[in-house]
Amino acid sequence: MVTTRFAPSPTGYLHIGNLRTALFNFLIARQAGGEFILRIDDTDPERSKLEYVDGIKRDLDWLGLDWDRVEHQSARLERYAEVADQLRGKGLFYECFETPVELDLKRKKQLNMGKPPVYDRSALALSDVERQALSSESSGHWRFLLARSRIEWTDGILGNLSIDAASVSDPVLIRGDGQVLYTLASICDDIDMGVTHVVRGSDHVTNTATQIQMICAIGGTLPSFSHHSLLTGPKGEGLSKRLGSLALRDMRDAGIQPMALLSHLARLGSSDPVELRGSMEEIIAGFDLNKFGSAPTKFDDSDLIPITAKYLQGLDYVDVSQDVAAIGVPVDIAEDFWNVTRTNISTLKDLGGWWELIKNGATPEIDFEDKEFIAQAILMLPEVPFDTTTWGTWTAEVKLATGRKGKGLFMPLRRALTGMSHGPDMGALLPLLQKIPRKF
Repeated sequence: MVTTRFAPSPTGYLHIGNLRTALFNFLIARQAGGEFILRIDDTDPERSKLEYVDGIKRDLDWLGLDWDRVEHQSARLERYAEVADQLRGKGLFYECFETPVELDLKRKKQLNMGKPPVYDRSALALSDVERQALSSESSGHWRFLLARSRIEWTDGILGNLSIDAASVSDPVLIRGDGQVLYTLASICDDIDMGVTHVVRGSDHVTNTATQIQMICAIGGTLPSFSHHSLLTGPKGEGLSKRLGSLALRDMRDAGIQPMALLSHLARLGSSDPVELRGSMEEIIAGFDLNKFGSAPTKFDDSDLIPITAKYLQGLDYVDVSQDVAAIGVPVDIAEDFWNVTRTNISTLKDLGGWWELIKNGATPEIDFEDKEFIAQAILMLPEVPFDTTTWGTWTAEVKLATGRKGKGLFMPLRRALTGMSHGPDMGALLPLLQKIPRKF
């Protein structure tokens, strides 16, 4: 059975980069009728917050990325300790005592000498007496002893990859304060939970190389690894400084529709064009990981607005009845209100502005040369109630009386009644307007 996982750290809210990884893993699992695991990486007790766990679930719920089960790494610490002991027994886990300052000095020295900043394994040369003396002063951090050979695998997106383990530092798996780090927890979980496919960002390629050695050392089965490209800004700039503005909860608050966001991300960076999909089933059926490339992928959140607008245009009143009711539109005109306004909104938030105009009227926009024309036309406007024929009948009579036609006839009337030069069909809008001045 295909099993994938999304393993966010509850140290902040989900952003667009997180979503790309979550979505790919979700789609792969659902295509195969497999299992999608939400795994909370909460081994850091100081930074992990329940509010962020709740926020992660809320965002995934909003998008329809339903998970089959939830796992918490904080509940598996005993298992990680067992695996650490297993590695110690094989001579593949060793304790180091350098401080962060000492490690930084070593790295700088190596770089100045033109060498890769790889840990020098000086801890392995410590005598038992030296090790006992250092451990009596403070707890050390624990590293996995890499076999300094070439690590090769076939990546689901990047193709054949090869990394020389000699160019990589032995990864720290447990900190001096006892905190289990990502690498150890992740491989234990992937093995125990039967994860078959791991899809994540290309910044994890080096991690994958070390994890392959660790999985083999523990006796686990290697999953299929795929590394998608990283998102950049529209000009190729890094997103790191903008991630706060690209939080999913902020997009939700801005009125971005889930189907627009998912349709965009499920194709962005692939050889297929981005197209709005009508359902999650369509997105699942059309997803193909093999069509994604390795080049950095440009993401512009402004692209989500027209996709959202297109999605909304295709909705029936029943799909938005609660949203329409929430802004106070009476039930007797609610469906007509939606049908009139849906082609003139970018997000559902725009409905409030249209209801304000319909309910309370607008500030007229009248050019000086149109003042007499508007005054005459308004005197010819029939009494309420209006219907869908009122606009056509009225403007035809105004045309005969004034000689105006085309844009010179219709635009000044629209601007006088709505304060805008654009908007819905006036024949449909006019019957909804509840406050129309009779004098200008």
